[in-house]
Amino acid sequence: MAKFETRMLAAILAVSGAIAFGSAIVSPSPALAQEGVDYCLSCHNDPALQMTLPDGESLSLYASEEMLARSAHGSQGLTCQACHSEITTYPHPEIKFNTRRELSRSYYQACQKCHSTNYDKALDSIHAEMAAAGKLEAPICTDCHGAHEIKALGEPRTHISETCGQCHASVYAEYKASVHGGALSQGNPDVPVCTDCHGVHSIADPRTPQFRVKTPELCAGCHADAELMAKYGLSAEVYDIYQLSWHGVDVSVYKARWPTIWHDSAVCTDCHGIHNIRTTLDPESTVNPARLLATCQKCHPGAGPNWTGAWTGHNSINLVRTPYLFYTKVFYEYFVKLVLWLSIIYVALQIIRSTVDRVRRSLQ
Repeated sequence: MAKFETRMLAAILAVSGAIAFGSAIVSPSPALAQEGVDYCLSCHNDPALQMTLPDGESLSLYASEEMLARSAHGSQGLTCQACHSEITTYPHPEIKFNTRRELSRSYYQACQKCHSTNYDKALDSIHAEMAAAGKLEAPICTDCHGAHEIKALGEPRTHISETCGQCHASVYAEYKASVHGGALSQGNPDVPVCTDCHGVHSIADPRTPQFRVKTPELCAGCHADAELMAKYGLSAEVYDIYQLSWHGVDVSVYKARWPTIWHDSAVCTDCHGIHNIRTTLDPESTVNPARLLATCQKCHPGAGPNWTGAWTGHNSINLVRTPYLFYTKVFYEYFVKLVLWLSIIYVALQIIRSTVDRVRRSLQ
């Protein structure tokens, strides 16, 4: 049998194995799979190979052997036809899409065959909602993961936020200058990237009341971790102290009773910023001592210069850090107990007196 016919048979067998069981792809043997890939690369390994779409855009058809070998799919032995299932031989079927975007949105649906769970999650995301509203530039699987050179997840970790920055450029610029983004650029794996806060596939709309009231819990994922915070000399009591504050109590009530109603009581991002979070020592930080009053005045316009004097910085009240507040707290702890016990004694004496009076009257 001629070499061309052998490759043709290999490609056809690879396709049959790939689509025989619908969404559960069955890979052919490694040798047979490689025959199918080699058949495709006999043309597509040419960097100059391209075509012009009806709208005039040029579409590169190049996919090198090295690129495929580096990809997560290539290492698993997937063939080209696992995604390009409609292409079984040459010449290929005519492309019926006018633009590259139409073509991409058609092909990304092939991801569902293997990654159905994540695909379904993405259908409930803000990205899918935007696409349904007609904004076809909203990202799809291949925009974030790539098409032919799909890398292992989170390698390198900095690539995650860089990928989001392709669409969210201004937000990414703020994040890069923040304490989180700056540490990430230096190789720190402990700081959050976009997906840690916004999710991966089921990305919710951050402008909703539901997302807002969940913000403290979101931040607590790191900032209530005692072991992690100890590495950086930060308090891990932030979330517990916030929950006991008026802001925290107010937000928790709204989250439990009216999660779909917007509420203005402060959450973490109202004071610290969203993507532009900086350390308290940074002059640009919204919670730097020099700027803290102005931050409070966004919600409390009548706040005076002494307003922030009672601010404990999310630290528990103690004798060393806040002596005046410490003694005030101790006074009220004992004063409240004293008043409570005196009230109990007073009520008990009144009950005894009333009982004695009734007994005396009954004996007269």
